[in-house]
Amino acid sequence: MDLKEKMKILSDAAKYDVSCSSSGSNRKNKNGIGNASMGGICHSWSEDGRCISLLKILLTNHCIYDCNYCINAKSVDSKRAAFTVDEVVNITINFYKRNYIEGLFLSSGIFKSCDYTMEKLIEVAKRLREEENFHGYIHMKAIPGASEHLIKELGRYVDRMSINIELPTEKSLALLAPQKNIDEITKPMDVVSKTLAINKEERKKYKHANMFLPAGQTSQMIVGAGDSNDLDVLNRSQSLYDDYKLKRVYYSAYVPVRKNTILPNIKTPLLKEHRIYQADFLLRFYGFRANDLLSEKKKNLDLNLDPKMDWAIDHYNNPVDINKASLDELLKVPGFGPRSARKIINARRSFNLSFEDLKKLRISTKRAINFITVSGKYYGKRFDSIDALRSIILDRESAEQLSFFD
Repeated sequence: MDLKEKMKILSDAAKYDVSCSSSGSNRKNKNGIGNASMGGICHSWSEDGRCISLLKILLTNHCIYDCNYCINAKSVDSKRAAFTVDEVVNITINFYKRNYIEGLFLSSGIFKSCDYTMEKLIEVAKRLREEENFHGYIHMKAIPGASEHLIKELGRYVDRMSINIELPTEKSLALLAPQKNIDEITKPMDVVSKTLAINKEERKKYKHANMFLPAGQTSQMIVGAGDSNDLDVLNRSQSLYDDYKLKRVYYSAYVPVRKNTILPNIKTPLLKEHRIYQADFLLRFYGFRANDLLSEKKKNLDLNLDPKMDWAIDHYNNPVDINKASLDELLKVPGFGPRSARKIINARRSFNLSFEDLKKLRISTKRAINFITVSGKYYGKRFDSIDALRSIILDRESAEQLSFFD
């Protein structure tokens, strides 16, 4: 099989990994420029906001596992291919020299064994760093079940490592991926987390200490597969952030990529994935916890409202006065982000803010209007029940969405 054919197969097989933000487009080229329907080059973002182009491929789509949600499962009748280490290294360097990419995103099916596959990934990273002197961004997927020393060795050469947990509960993993278990996945996460902490201390003491995963670790979960609900997903994400200090958890709406009797042949709405991402943002930046947003009585997010607005309606007591509310209270007001909340805190040190002052500070009150008072004065619509408040919000947001197309 020639290199071009391998690239076509193994870039297409990598597109279901959503750790890169350009995944999921199906726009095809019809006598124009560019093609988003094919895999190969994707885009991610650095911490300072730069967009980074990455070569996104699998080392191989051969796999000894037979997960029910995976296009590369061993029972799936699909064309198989595998790059050699030399081929991945040469493609990466040549693409970089031509300014196609700034880095590499490499994953793999599990070929022969977990350790064997990890050794091949390490060989690619080591060759790029030590022989080719490549200092670009490298993101690799660690293989669950691989030996601890291999996890640590890979971390010496790559910038970011992902260990995909795939499903939120042991029950769903046992049902859909019986050859995997939660412990096999979380154990390397724990190793990475502890090694990162040790490396951080070493770099404080020794200026030239080797770096270990400077961009941290991430994971991915499938939304809507099996009988798991949004509460299961957010609880698992919360534990990953708390226990293993993950940088990000990515989410992928379940897509029926193969016929099987366990999973329904129904595509999970992308809106559900979107709501999970919004809830995840609240966990990471707004001080919310998973059990703040959902509970045993309400296990799934409302698709009609963003999670913060839904929470604010469900927990409505009295509007908060922006001149008295704490930072945490302001962060829980719909429409107020960390920047707006800090603007309010800083400005009111000098004087009591008026409604006009909020406009001068360029703080939008459109979404917050029903949840705040300004120096004791309420500017929102009047309502007599939580249901009435929900109707006001839904009517307003529905009108705004319609007006976008007018």
